[in-house]
Amino acid sequence: MLRLPIELEIGLRYTRSKRRKTVGKRDGFLSFISGISTAGIALGVAALIVVLSVMNGFQKEVRDRMLSVLSHVEITAPDGLANWEPIALKVAAQPHVVGVAPMVASQGLLSRENVMRGVSIRGVLPSEEGKVSDLPKQFVTGSIDDLKPGAFGVALGAQLANMVGARLGDRVNLIVPESDLTPAGAMPRMRTLQVVGIVDSGHYEYDSSLAIMHWKDAAALLRLQDPSGLRVKVDDMQRAPEIASELAQVVPQALWVSDWSRSNRNWFAAVQTERKMMFIILTLIIAVAAFNLVSTLVMTVNEKQADIAILRTMGASPGLIQRIFLVQGLAIGLLGSLAGVGLGLLIALNIDVIVPAIEAIFRVRFLPRDVYFISELPSDVRLSDVLTVGLMAFGLSVLATLYPSRRAAQVQPAEALRYE
Repeated sequence: MLRLPIELEIGLRYTRSKRRKTVGKRDGFLSFISGISTAGIALGVAALIVVLSVMNGFQKEVRDRMLSVLSHVEITAPDGLANWEPIALKVAAQPHVVGVAPMVASQGLLSRENVMRGVSIRGVLPSEEGKVSDLPKQFVTGSIDDLKPGAFGVALGAQLANMVGARLGDRVNLIVPESDLTPAGAMPRMRTLQVVGIVDSGHYEYDSSLAIMHWKDAAALLRLQDPSGLRVKVDDMQRAPEIASELAQVVPQALWVSDWSRSNRNWFAAVQTERKMMFIILTLIIAVAAFNLVSTLVMTVNEKQADIAILRTMGASPGLIQRIFLVQGLAIGLLGSLAGVGLGLLIALNIDVIVPAIEAIFRVRFLPRDVYFISELPSDVRLSDVLTVGLMAFGLSVLATLYPSRRAAQVQPAEALRYE
């Protein structure tokens, strides 16, 4: 029969030891402490995996919803993009470019009856907009094709429409910053528009502020002859900064080329900072569990001094004694890390079921739509995060076993057996 190495066999026995009547009366207590150490490591690993997965999911969900409305790359000109068609054709011919469409962007005030809201005016070309964004698919009422040049129709974000009480076919007033000179002085320019569509992108910030028009109507309202720029979609949004740099080399130098990461730099930088801080904070939980493992092994060494002395008198070397307690510590660390990874994956992969159940039981709402970008808790489990957390927890466990195992190897048999 194949037997395990003596250090492995004894170390595992110490890990799972139970209280016995004759020998090792505190074995049961030590086994309980070992279980607590294992649970501490497991909970720390699970918490870190769940938090990182939720933050990854939050970043991915918000980014995808933002980019369903925003552009991967924008090419703009200060006073309008004259002769935009040849430039659009040149950009569309570049590698990695999927689609190009003209745009007009400005700010304004939307009013209906006694309600007024600030809006982001977006002028689009309906026939080309589907190549650069998901906007045509996000119409819940009406269609993007209803934005006819000269008709001065407008499509409103779903939340914005609710705020001003506008429905399909209603008329709203749009006020833009540019002013007209009248005998009474400079007066803000205002135009009455008809609501021809309602858009729901799933992103509260844009659904509560977006007013979409045909680009020619928006340009006429702003007294522009040409679109203010081009919207560009690329095949890999992660490479948008690199592709934007390449496009800057092929367009006139007077044009400004920016990508989505630059226009939303502050938000993504804040998310990355929060992610790093949460990683550091939750790593401290695993560190505390590792310190608990140190105390567990020190208690075990103190309790097992008689056993150590007997083994030493039977010819065991200090290295063998050290390996016994290394095995015990590594077994606890490995078991805690694996249990934590399993628990973390179980929660992270089912967060969309767990959170609604908790909300239903306690009648709370974790992510109100009017406060947060998204109203559901997302999760994006990444293998790199799972491996990093698991290996880090196991590494801290290895470090935690070094001092107690070395102390066990230094036990003197005569001193240990003096009072036995």
